[in-house]
Amino acid sequence: MNSRTYHTEDDQNLLDLYYRTGDNEVLGILLQRYTMLLLGVCMKYLKVEADAKDAVQQVIVKVIESLPKYKVTFFKSWLYMVAKNHCLMQLRNQKHAVLTMPEDLSDEAINESDYFEQLMVKERNLDTLTESMLLLNQAQQSCIRLFYFDKKSYQEICETTGFSILQVKSYIQNGKRNLKIMLERRQQNGA
Repeated sequence: MNSRTYHTEDDQNLLDLYYRTGDNEVLGILLQRYTMLLLGVCMKYLKVEADAKDAVQQVIVKVIESLPKYKVTFFKSWLYMVAKNHCLMQLRNQKHAVLTMPEDLSDEAINESDYFEQLMVKERNLDTLTESMLLLNQAQQSCIRLFYFDKKSYQEICETTGFSILQVKSYIQNGKRNLKIMLERRQQNGA
């Protein structure tokens, strides 16, 4: 495959090629496809265009550094989660700086503090869930991502994966059970 045909390949083929070759040109094409998605996600959370553009650049750097470490199955969903988590961390850090100021002892500041504590807990849970998802077998991981993250029906998952309806239901059910077990173990171990 030469560089001209890269642009016509679907995400999965490009992702597979990147994992095989480590070719940053391939990764660049994937990232270029979703630059507007990244900007949209960052704008949604950060609200300020300059901050959102800076965040997009930071997310791209994070993706370049992180992608070789993980076996990502659905690039677009994974990229969305990386961008969302990055923005939430930025918001949390901004709020933390504001909340540590002495004049922020009002009820409103305490409520904001509670809100961001809850947000941090959700963020940690999402990170734990994402890490646990990577430990599932490929079929369970694919079916769960398609069903829960991409909101696909059983039939659409069958068409995408080639699995039968019974297999899809089984992979989702067993994957959910395995995730629950992994999450409970992590919680018991204090992770």
